[in-house]
Amino acid sequence: MQVFKFILLFLILGGSSYIGVLISKVYINRTEELKQIKTALNMLETKIKFTYEPLPEIFEQISNTLSSNIAEIFKNANNQMKTVSVKEAWKSSVDISKLNINKEDKKVLKELGNLLRANRYRWTG
Repeated sequence: MQVFKFILLFLILGGSSYIGVLISKVYINRTEELKQIKTALNMLETKIKFTYEPLPEIFEQISNTLSSNIAEIFKNANNQMKTVSVKEAWKSSVDISKLNINKEDKKVLKELGNLLRANRYRWTG
């Protein structure tokens, strides 16, 4: 009976540790993704200010530069801009992305789409 208690104790301890590692991995991934979002948005700001390139080209360059789920947001938005406005493309792309960020982070990212003027950056290619 004593052996059974020790086995059960180790199973509970091991399971709890495993669950803790999984939960911590979500938070680690979130911080990494937030850093990449910050980098991508800095790149976007710089390219808009200094290169005057159209948004589809900027989004394509950013998606090629980054190698993560963040790059997928820019790639999807670029593809969707061919048929819808920048604002709608950005919001839809953020919605369908598989990120480890929370609801508040996604809300802030979606609001960025409101800052991009749809008529000015419409896809022409």
